[in-house]
Amino acid sequence: MSKPFPYKTLNRQQLISKINGTAASKTPFLFVIDYKAESGYVIKAEELDEEFVRFEIQEPRTKSQESRTKSQEPGSKNQESGSKKQIEKIQWKLLPLSVNEYQSKFENVQAQIHQGNSFLTNLTQPTEINTDLTLFDLFQLGSAKYKLWIKDRFTMLSPETFIQINNRMISSFPMKGTIDASIPNAENQILNDSKEKAEHATIVDLIRNDLSIVAQQVEVTRYRYVEKIKTNKQELLQVSSRISGYLPENYNEHLGDIIFSLLPAGSISGAPKAKTLEIIDRAEGYERGFYTGICGWFDGSTLDSAVMIRFLEQQGDKLIFKSGGGITAQSDLQKEYEELIQKAYVPVY
Repeated sequence: MSKPFPYKTLNRQQLISKINGTAASKTPFLFVIDYKAESGYVIKAEELDEEFVRFEIQEPRTKSQESRTKSQEPGSKNQESGSKKQIEKIQWKLLPLSVNEYQSKFENVQAQIHQGNSFLTNLTQPTEINTDLTLFDLFQLGSAKYKLWIKDRFTMLSPETFIQINNRMISSFPMKGTIDASIPNAENQILNDSKEKAEHATIVDLIRNDLSIVAQQVEVTRYRYVEKIKTNKQELLQVSSRISGYLPENYNEHLGDIIFSLLPAGSISGAPKAKTLEIIDRAEGYERGFYTGICGWFDGSTLDSAVMIRFLEQQGDKLIFKSGGGITAQSDLQKEYEELIQKAYVPVY
């Protein structure tokens, strides 16, 4: 007989309170928060049960994280039972909404932008996936900076950092701008595209303003750099920036308040944030749930966290991939539709 799911779903105030208290005591913990910052989990290290939750940070960026061994990472085991599944070629078939169905949502968003209610809106949609892999297979086989599996719920394989905190420095790394790496002169194309430039600048400005709520001396320390991401279908180029500032000495006592002051993440909502969130609710027509929420690990002194993108959810006997992109006044319907589908990939290769 299988054990019941052992973790209680917490509401917003409970999450803030538990993060504040657990971080103040310098106790390591995992946190998982949904897109609307209304519910989630806070799981202390000693409470982690690998039958239900696995979490890995594959590419640490801070010195303290680099010194941590693989066995110290929560959810670091490679096997649930038996040996790791070996896959030579995976089955991966997309059943997306039609371009006509997408068009009505796209036009709804652009109408709001032309009315001046938003400069940038992140429009996402669910896509059913036919695959021979389970959520746990995807967690095991996937290669990503951040990996999270919650049994019978979802798997996330995200390349995007939400925030990192180390020695009072808080940094965010928003990703905006994606292109097929096989396109001739792809890097120059993405860096010089006027729509992509405007979209990225808007998000960087939004994140800088968000960090200024909780930190001082906030500045953009690296602007529009390009990283290559491998997927099961192709290689992509992704454009990111880094924004950093400094938190108060006792920041860990208020870590929950700090995190929730920054939610939802700017890179997956838009600007201005409050009005754009209303537009997203009306236009998308589905619940994001934990998709585009955040998850992370506090080790007692430093924090590393991810925006939950590259996200597959179990819905009954179906696997649903949720993806999308930023819409601006300059956006092209066909290109945005293709980007939504292009992002429905897993980093398994």
